[in-house]
Parts: sequence; structure tokens; C-alpha cells
Amino acid sequence: MILNAQPDIEVVGEAGDGRRAVELAQRLRPDVCLLDIRMPGMDGIEATRALAGPSVADPLAVVVITTFDLDDYVYAALRAGARGFLLKEAGPALLAQAVHAAAAGDALIAPSVTTRLLKAFADTGPAAPPKQPIEALTDREEQVLVAVARGRTNKEIADELFITLSTVKSHITSLMTKLGVRNRVEIAMWAYETNRTRARG
Repeated sequence: MILNAQPDIEVVGEAGDGRRAVELAQRLRPDVCLLDIRMPGMDGIEATRALAGPSVADPLAVVVITTFDLDDYVYAALRAGARGFLLKEAGPALLAQAVHAAAAGDALIAPSVTTRLLKAFADTGPAAPPKQPIEALTDREEQVLVAVARGRTNKEIADELFITLSTVKSHITSLMTKLGVRNRVEIAMWAYETNRTRARG
């Protein structure tokens, strides 16, 4: 109801359990999949992995929603390939914003969890040492990297660094290539895992 009420969002399918959600999404190929963490049959993490995980050749954009503000859930969802993570109490505006962000290739993580969560990743450290970039990052790419890790949108990054929106997008594309990652959530996680955000305060 909330999403259908948005003028530019159309709900093309609904499913009562995770397995059905994956089947529907693979058949309908929607711009964005909105998944609940807790679903019967197959949970939201497993469904996210099936639709957007590292082994998926043509991943779909997934936003995960949950009533539980638990770091483990968020971490697992993002590792599984989710482009956004929201709490159900976020409200209609933020929900619509997360769907738009995912459709545009951006990521939106509930503000209440972003910083705390990514800091927790850095503190616990990754299971394996973070991959080194295939090519050294430029100073500007380092600045964009840190801004992405702090949850800034492309427009905010452009304003902050006094560069155009298309330049920001070019830097983000270059970062994804150099870091071997697929989206800005993974860019942010890499930044935290390599202590980039601490080094720059």
C-alpha cells in the first residue's frame, strides 16, 4: 500500500515466503526487491544471497527490512548483497527513498544503524584480510571513498568536494573496479575494513 501510493513506484509482485519471493523476482526481474529478514521457508538473508549474492551473474537490487535492529542481521544482509537495510519503523518516506536509491544503484541504510554498524565491522575485523585495490586509489578517489563510507549521497559528495555529479559517479565506478566490489555498500565496508575512515577522522 505504501509503495503503490508513490506516483513512480509500481508493485509488480508479492510473496508470502522467501522461496516464492526468489522465484517471483527471478521471473519478473523487478528494479528493486524488498525483502523481510524473517520469512517462512527461506529467510531474507538466504533470499538476498539467491538474488544478489556474489555468485549471481545478474544480481537484482535488494532492500532488506526488519523490525530487529540487530547488527548481525544487517551485516549478513549486506554481505549477502543487499543494497539497503531499513527498520520497519523507518516510515513511508524513508522506505520510498530506499527503493529509489536501490533502483538508481545507490544504497540506503537506516541512519540509526549505518555508522554504528560499519564501525562494528571495523572493530571485529573481516574474516580475511581485505582485498588490496588492483590499482592505487587517487587522492580524489580516497575522498569519495570516505564520503561513501559515511553514508553520503552522490549529490552530497558533489557539494562537499565541489565536483559535478557525473564526476562523483565516475569516481564511484572507478572505485568499484579497483576494489573489485559491486556496489557502494561494499565500498563502504572496504573503507571500514581498511581503517580508511579512522585515518581521516
